[in-house]
Amino acid sequence: MKYIMTLVSLFATDGILKQYIETHVTPDMQKPVLGGRLCIKNHHNTGAMLHLGAKNGGIVALVSLVFSAFMSGIFAAALTVKGTVLRKSGLALLLGGAYSNTYDRMKRKYVVDYVSFVLPPAKNKVLGTLKNALESIVFNIADFGIIFGALLIVVSELFHKEEKAS
Repeated sequence: MKYIMTLVSLFATDGILKQYIETHVTPDMQKPVLGGRLCIKNHHNTGAMLHLGAKNGGIVALVSLVFSAFMSGIFAAALTVKGTVLRKSGLALLLGGAYSNTYDRMKRKYVVDYVSFVLPPAKNKVLGTLKNALESIVFNIADFGIIFGALLIVVSELFHKEEKAS
């Protein structure tokens, strides 16, 4: 039950934040927060990560829906297995984020992204280019759920394989 609550909580929190951003932050606004380390924005992403497939939003939405359904089956199966706390937690976070972004793609035809990082000044040209690239990416809480969830799944699989080998 705690895994399902994690999934639902992430989905709901991100949905509430997206609705707030849509109604209170115009696309041209940028609000620095946390001492200027983060910037709140209202960014519409019609594609997938980093705007991949932005011109084919319908296909991106369909792939997102199929992926979410497939991962839901894996999650349902994982819930029946004792242990595997990392895997179940990772799947719950990944799916909470995937459901939220998929819902946006299906309902709005774009994903609402709203937070970007503000990094300290770069000391050279290469770091400056990297800094600019990282600062241009706009995330939402769902994205962090997907990233952190995928990381937990990988860690879970690494530990699971070691247990089998012993």
